[in-house]
This record gives sequence, C-alpha cells and structure tokens, in this order.
Amino acid sequence: MLRRTRFSAIGTSWQLAANTTMPITDWKKLLRAVHIRIEQYDQSYSRFRSDSLVSEMARNSGSYPLPSDGFKLLTFYEKLYLATNGLVTPLIGQALSDAGYDASYSLVTGNPSIPPRWEDILSYTYDTVIVYEPCLLDFGAAGKGHLVDIIADMLEAAGLLDYILDASGDIRHRSTTGTALEIGLENPYDTSEVVGVAHITNQSLCASAGSKRAWGDYTHILNPKTLRSPSAIAAVWVVADDTMTADGIATALFFADASQLAALYDFEYALLNCDMQLTYSHGFPVNVFEAQR
Repeated sequence: MLRRTRFSAIGTSWQLAANTTMPITDWKKLLRAVHIRIEQYDQSYSRFRSDSLVSEMARNSGSYPLPSDGFKLLTFYEKLYLATNGLVTPLIGQALSDAGYDASYSLVTGNPSIPPRWEDILSYTYDTVIVYEPCLLDFGAAGKGHLVDIIADMLEAAGLLDYILDASGDIRHRSTTGTALEIGLENPYDTSEVVGVAHITNQSLCASAGSKRAWGDYTHILNPKTLRSPSAIAAVWVVADDTMTADGIATALFFADASQLAALYDFEYALLNCDMQLTYSHGFPVNVFEAQR
C-alpha cells in the first residue's frame, strides 16, 4: 500500500511516499515520532530560533554538551573545511546574518565581516563542543541532508524499506526491487523547465542553487574570504549514497574542484554554469537535453 504525507519543517517543505503494509495507527505514530525528532534537531542546530543550542553559543562562549548526532555532523564539516581551504565553514553564520539572511529573513543588505578561523574558535569531542568566543554557527550546507538521513534511519528501523523522502530537493530513495527514481533537474532561471532528468536507485540526490535565496548582490551561498556569493555556477546536483554527503558536496562544488573532494567522498555531480552549459561527471546518472562534458 502506498502511503503519502506532506508537511513543513525547518522552514521548508517535506514529502514522504512509502510502500508499506503498516497499519494506519502505526503510520501515524511513526509520523509523530518523525515530527518530534525534527523539532529536536532544529532546537539544536537552527540559527533562526532564539532557543537553540546554536543561538546560545552565539551569546556565550564555553563548553556545551554535543547532541548525539553532532559528532558526525561536525566531523563532516571539518573535513570539508580542510578540503576547501576554509571556504566551507559553519562559522559563516554571522556573515550571512549581517548580509541580510538573518533570523527574521529581512534580506536587508548589511555589512558582513570575514568569519573567524575554525582552529581559533571551535573544538569538539564526541560529546562536547567548545566555542572560545561567542560565534553564530550555520549548518545550512549539509544540515538538511544530515537530518534527512536521520529521519530515513527512523523509517528503516520501523520497517519501511521502499520510500522516497524529499526535503525540498534533498532526496533519499530506497527500493527493495531496484526500481529507479526519475528526478528532473530544475532550471534555476525558469523553474517550469528542467535541463535534464537524473535516475537514482538506493541513493540520495541533492541540489543547490543560489537563485533559491537571493537578494541584492547576495545569495545564501557566501564565500567567507571574499564575502561575495559565487556567480559563475548557477546550480549543482550531487548523487551519493547518503544525503549529508550529497548536500555538503553540492555546496562545496561552488568553491572547490571535484577532484579536491573526490579523494574524501564517493559522489557524482552535474554543474550548470551561468551560461546554461551543463557539465557532469562520467558516472552522473542523467539524460540531458543539451550537455557538454
């Protein structure tokens, strides 16, 4: 039986479709647990709510208990930080806020400053995170993908093995029959069109495009060293075995060559530049209308 649900969480839309024989009462119980888990995650990592752990660290330096899922997330960010020479960093939060992407979504251009270096201000262990000065962290590069994986693990633990989980473009697919999922690659300049169709099977696909949140000269993607938003690349799509990796690499490719990142993670990618030329890796599972490798 196919069950579907749509809901809003962490400021975006979610969809879940699953083939399951689960009784409706168990389905509703699982969905309640999913909503509770998302709320817990948001209360830890959101810089858009004043009661979050992240907001507390922006107000006060010190040592804080790290949520059980935090070590994996911070380890992933640290590897991307090192691989991109600091261009992917959770310390971009205050700069984004000052540029206008703040807690109230004012989108009023301000005067951002270059963020501090990770090694000067942040450290962590398996269960503790330390900020040596108050700092506003932002986990927008990979946090949503991380949360998708957490929720997907809950689904699978409950016995759901055939599903599509889509958090507004961060998609995880599982199929016991090996049936592929077709996903249109949205034209960032005209969302009624696609530039190609990707096919994934038991994988995740994430997209990133500056046009999704753009104001003035800024987008939600910001270079921490130049304080400018990348303009040469219009959109990125990444396929990986898990959603956090796909999400984080989709952001990192705005700043780094794929070869720099391939030494760390297995993924395939497609890049659409501002002139509408699509380039993609050999293994990216896509049919395109016009493409240049």
